[in-house]
Amino acid sequence: MFSSLFPKRSHLPRPLEVIAACVARCLYRVRSSGTMHLPAKGGVLIIANHLSYVDPVLLQLACPRPIRFVGHKGLRSHSFFDWVFRCSGAIGISSQSASDGMRQAIRALEAGEVVAVFPEGHISRTGQLMAIKRGFEVLARRANVPVVPAFIDGIWGSLFSFAENVYLWKSPRITRMQVFVAFGAPLPPDKVDPAHARKVMLDLGADAFEQRPMLQRHLARECVRSLAKHPWHLQLVDRTAERKPVKAGQLLAAAAALSRHIKRTIPEYRVGIVLPPGAGAFIANLAISCAGKVPVNLNFTAGRAALEASMRIAGVKTVISADVMREKVPNFPWPEKTLDLRREIAVMGGKKAILPWLIAAWVLPNQFIPTLLGLPHIGDRAEAGLLFTSGSSGEPKGVALSHRNILANCSQVSSLSILPRTATLIGCLPIFHSFGFTITLWYPLILGCHVVTVPSPLDTRRIIDAIKGENATVFIGAPTFVRPILRKAKPGELRSLELVVTGAEKLPDDLYQAFMEQFHLEIMQGYGLTETTPASNINQPHPPVTTSTAEPQIGKKLGSVGRLMPGMTVRIMHPETGEEVPMGESGIVWFRGANVFGGYLNDHEKTQAAFQDGWFVTGDLGRIDDEGFLFIEGRMSRFSKIGGEMIPHGTIEQRITELFNWSEEDGYCAVVMGVPDATKGEALVLLTTREIAADQVRGKLLAAGLPSLWVPKIIKRVECIPVLGTGKLDLKACRDLALEAAETSFYEDKTI
Repeated sequence: MFSSLFPKRSHLPRPLEVIAACVARCLYRVRSSGTMHLPAKGGVLIIANHLSYVDPVLLQLACPRPIRFVGHKGLRSHSFFDWVFRCSGAIGISSQSASDGMRQAIRALEAGEVVAVFPEGHISRTGQLMAIKRGFEVLARRANVPVVPAFIDGIWGSLFSFAENVYLWKSPRITRMQVFVAFGAPLPPDKVDPAHARKVMLDLGADAFEQRPMLQRHLARECVRSLAKHPWHLQLVDRTAERKPVKAGQLLAAAAALSRHIKRTIPEYRVGIVLPPGAGAFIANLAISCAGKVPVNLNFTAGRAALEASMRIAGVKTVISADVMREKVPNFPWPEKTLDLRREIAVMGGKKAILPWLIAAWVLPNQFIPTLLGLPHIGDRAEAGLLFTSGSSGEPKGVALSHRNILANCSQVSSLSILPRTATLIGCLPIFHSFGFTITLWYPLILGCHVVTVPSPLDTRRIIDAIKGENATVFIGAPTFVRPILRKAKPGELRSLELVVTGAEKLPDDLYQAFMEQFHLEIMQGYGLTETTPASNINQPHPPVTTSTAEPQIGKKLGSVGRLMPGMTVRIMHPETGEEVPMGESGIVWFRGANVFGGYLNDHEKTQAAFQDGWFVTGDLGRIDDEGFLFIEGRMSRFSKIGGEMIPHGTIEQRITELFNWSEEDGYCAVVMGVPDATKGEALVLLTTREIAADQVRGKLLAAGLPSLWVPKIIKRVECIPVLGTGKLDLKACRDLALEAAETSFYEDKTI
């Protein structure tokens, strides 16, 4: 019975096999793939990621052959680990005397044994794949054996991992953990290096993550179960007007009652929502999902033409909003069937309709409530939400996010240290923003962390008051929304904050430094796209060192957007040849992972253009360093090709801002755009809010050593740089201004 779990080996006593197998079966359900890649006989070196103290047990459970592990010799100073080393036949190795352990491992490989190495050198305390150290390739080459990469997924969060910044001392899991071990194809010993090993292991990690059973679940069912589990929990504080606390049970009951009403009265599959962050937006989104329909949160800050296009693409004929919103955005193309949320709740019976569901939430087991609502168990790849791209570089595209996408991204974020269940999160990002949709709406509903909502990210004073009044610990926003806080907040008002995360645009160095000096808070830069649901990368605080054998690890790097989310993999491809570039070089960023969307709604042509061989092509330029940190260096649409040279708009903007000592405190002050040019293909146009002459710009840029091709040909002063409601540059509007400036310049030249 146990031989399939722990194959017979002379140095491991049979009673220990039985005990270990029983314990392992009680704690873990281990599944695997790729075991056919392991040779039936002969020496082979396995390399795997390292997330917990039980990784050797999990690998052995998945591997059909006995494994000898190479471990840190310093662990033998502890009596228990010394006993484990002796019983298992593990090979000890240390940085001080590595040669003895290396020789022993090479002899084992030459003797035809399976030897496993964790090439990160230590257990990851960030939950992400750390730097791959050299050494394993020496073993493979000297012993002349193949290297089989492996990835262990699902163990992070266990007692034996460093989840929650501690080993052992956390609540144990009641059910068995679902662990998946993916083995890759053998790599020849002469072709192995750390860069290739990292790439292959990330690919295996993405494949293993896709096997998580929870990704098949239904989003609304997971939210309802979570809310019903702790109905007394303070889920939300709505600070739209006056402070309104909302408990989990109340939120669930209102959404459940409204879902029945929506099911009866709205026949369409997709339902529009035009509401700011708050209790109303939470209830409306959950109710629509519980009704078996798809919420479509519309960007009410966009232009009328873009909104009409969005509603046409989505087939939205009914919009749930509020009378106050209709007054605030009169230019919105309100459909005939626009419903006021408060009025609809009153029509369906108000408190009388909500009360039975509230009682059910308090009395019944949490598993029963989704069944009463008729929610399916499986959502998987079915559409769960529809968002539209910001239209920053063209017409909006409908990004259909599946249940799998949203559940995956929530799981990825929860596996890091940035948003624990105990967090109090400021939810001010609009729900039509992908980060607001996934991270400040669905994530708290599933994970149970506390949310304080503020209706607008531009209402700086109200955000500061919310942070101070509710003792908020996490604030998320674009740099555009963070900068005003720097000017208006006093240090004492932000004392409860533990983490500030920014995305959507590059984090300026001066903002980072000023926030550090004034509030002693590091801003963690992240990265994502609507198409990645949205979070793909994040910097996180350095994990603490809590054991004598642990080495310092890094969770963040200034200037980077952090490491990949667990379960994602990446390629950096040359923008012109389409071939993969070496590590450290820049190229187009390609992503693959469970959080990557399946395609644009009703737009096969744009979907085909967005994917290459199953990889999502982001259109952003970036590079990956040897520790796995991604550095975003611009967007392809923000480059011009002049005289055969790729010219980065962002770099020119940054240099102009620095050379003229312009401050970005009041927002963008300089933007460079490319426009068609008859002689050189493209010409650069500088849009600026400052009074500046062309010869001044040219003189300073040339004196700073920039090539003449990088000097803007046309300069146009504007009252303000167009910005979207998400805080990003409105590249489409900027391009229109640049084209207008180029046309004016052309006619002026003709006149002269």
